[in-house]
Amino acid sequence: MRLSTRIALAVGAVVPLLVLASGWIMVRLVGDDVHRAADAHLRARAADVGPQARDLLRAMANDRPPSVEQARQRRLFTAALDVGIRVTGPGGTVSGGPQPATGVPLPAAPAAALPVTVRAGAQSWRVLAVPVTVARPAAAGTLWLFSSDTAGQAQIAQVRRRVLTVALLTAPVAGAAAWLAAARLARPLLLLERRTAGIDPRTSAVRLDHTPTGVPEIDGLARTLRTVLDRYDEQAARTGEALATARSFAAAASHELRTPLMSMRINLDVLDGDPAPSAAERAEIAADLRAEHERLLGLLVMLRTLAQGDLVEADAFVPVDLADLLDAAVGDFRKEHPGAGVRLAVRSGCVVQGWPPGLRSAIDNLLTNAAVHGAGPDGTAALDITLGAAGPPGAGTVRLTVADHGAGVPPAARPYVFDRFHRHPDSPGTGLGLTLVGQQTALHGGTITVTDRPDGAQGACFTLDLPQRAAVLPRRRDWLAGPTTPS
Repeated sequence: MRLSTRIALAVGAVVPLLVLASGWIMVRLVGDDVHRAADAHLRARAADVGPQARDLLRAMANDRPPSVEQARQRRLFTAALDVGIRVTGPGGTVSGGPQPATGVPLPAAPAAALPVTVRAGAQSWRVLAVPVTVARPAAAGTLWLFSSDTAGQAQIAQVRRRVLTVALLTAPVAGAAAWLAAARLARPLLLLERRTAGIDPRTSAVRLDHTPTGVPEIDGLARTLRTVLDRYDEQAARTGEALATARSFAAAASHELRTPLMSMRINLDVLDGDPAPSAAERAEIAADLRAEHERLLGLLVMLRTLAQGDLVEADAFVPVDLADLLDAAVGDFRKEHPGAGVRLAVRSGCVVQGWPPGLRSAIDNLLTNAAVHGAGPDGTAALDITLGAAGPPGAGTVRLTVADHGAGVPPAARPYVFDRFHRHPDSPGTGLGLTLVGQQTALHGGTITVTDRPDGAQGACFTLDLPQRAAVLPRRRDWLAGPTTPS
């Protein structure tokens, strides 16, 4: 059922009910007004005929001649004019004018002098009872005044019929008017529906073109649809990036694993060959197999970590204390390289908004790179590590420096040290450690540079600056898909 039809039915049902409710109130008010006017008229007549009623009661109590009593009655009825009169006293009842039959029961107690309604068959009367007393001779009676309520009831019935007629007429009229109004107001919604129905985000880049209508609900719905389509585009892009990352992972793995796997296959063939290798040759081949296995394992771990960095979302970023993270990384580094020397200087207040696994991986690879390539002339690696705030106070940047005593990085090679699979010919690594450092730097909105040691000694110094505030993730991340040089 269309929205306009639903609105028309609802209005067609509700409006008559409202008319009936208001009409019921109106009937009650009209009835009260009619009774109030009749009661005021009865009270005015009671005040007018009060003296004549007392004279008639006195004549009845003194047992005056009939001529005197009749004269009193005429004066009473003349004063009453258009209402019925009935006086009851010790000597009987005197009545005249329009009033219910004597057999119709009247109110039992005339106290409070409040008019009431008395019904006599199809006719109704407003009745007012007023006590009447005289002192000489002492006598008490009741003055009854009657006013026909038939005209008032007819007026109330007429109002009731008109209310019912109006309620019956308003149902179709209100329904039709509501349908026309709803159909007119729903035109922008129908236009929005047609425009939305023509959009297929899978086959076209065309998006919703909505002109504001001035109707908050429709304009809000259009904004919501645009937001949904934007999120769809974002998720589609992220899905495409995930597929590209998976393809790049497979391509990189197949390319980089081919050489160590072929080397391992050759060594296995030599072990299984004829003549059988000597014990010394077997030991050398076993050492080569272990080295190739370690390289394969490290390569797979690096590729997996890079893939995770390309797919991480913003909700994975939390406050991270780099001091604690660095302390744990240095502890593990000392266990793996017990002969390396580490000098560590850390300041407090180094909390950044970051991805903990990614930051830990970046720190581990900086330390490992310094241990592998930063050994001094005596073959022992010595690292100088500092962590603290960078720039003036309140700049909101944390700086980590890792300096070694190795041969350093030539200025011409510094722009490429973070590229994928870029490594020195005699390096035992995978060529992905510094790539992972560059990826995490970009994800956290930081910068990393390679310089000579600031103290003038031989060696390289890696400086990583990270903002403490939350960084905006790059929309496109392709550290597995191709070489990328960080800023």
